[in-house]
Amino acid sequence: MNILLVDDEDLARNELKYLLRQCEENSSIMEANTVQEALEILLTESIDLAFLDIQLTDGSGLDLADKIRNMSRPPEFVFATAYDEYAIEAFEKNAEDYILKPFELERVQEAVRRVRHRFNRENSLKEQETQILVNKSVPIWDQDRIIMVNVEEILALEASKGVTKIYTKRKTYQTQTPLTYWEKKLDQQMFMRVHRSFIVKIGAIQEIQPWFNHTYQLTLTETLKIPVSRSYLKSFKEKVGI
Repeated sequence: MNILLVDDEDLARNELKYLLRQCEENSSIMEANTVQEALEILLTESIDLAFLDIQLTDGSGLDLADKIRNMSRPPEFVFATAYDEYAIEAFEKNAEDYILKPFELERVQEAVRRVRHRFNRENSLKEQETQILVNKSVPIWDQDRIIMVNVEEILALEASKGVTKIYTKRKTYQTQTPLTYWEKKLDQQMFMRVHRSFIVKIGAIQEIQPWFNHTYQLTLTETLKIPVSRSYLKSFKEKVGI
């Protein structure tokens, strides 16, 4: 399970991380101390469970919960806070649990068990929903409408400032669906991740230019240029045969 801790207090995050290690020793635990940092992680990583503090330096965990709920593949979330007066509002936002500081191991374990139960119950459905699409249209929210966009029209996708931008031949769309969702959804023979924040359609690449630190910059159109990071350089070169 991939877990995200969102709290602007180092001591609180460390305490919760220690307790989680007691019951989830094989889980990956990531941390964020602001709403913006949390959104960046949620859009670029596959998070199963988020623990949210209420009061953060750049906003509210309650507002962050609203953004999470609007994602196409939202993680489960538990509020972990010193304030008990927000519990009703938290559960109205479909929080899986609400635990108070100072944290107790039994309450943390109970919260994780609840999420595990839901996660296992919905796992088969999630796998079905994330099957690779080949030559089909995908639904993309465009303001208050859902636009069906043919996969053939998509050139690239970018995770930026809490949203995912989808570049097509005619228009750029914005969605809160994380990049990891699209990485699983799109045909891996046609698309590949070349950067922490970018997925490109291999057939749309017009030019490959040497770039900084022995990497590449990809030109898809006159105005759309995408970097290949060093982390993805080897797999990219193998994919395109260079």
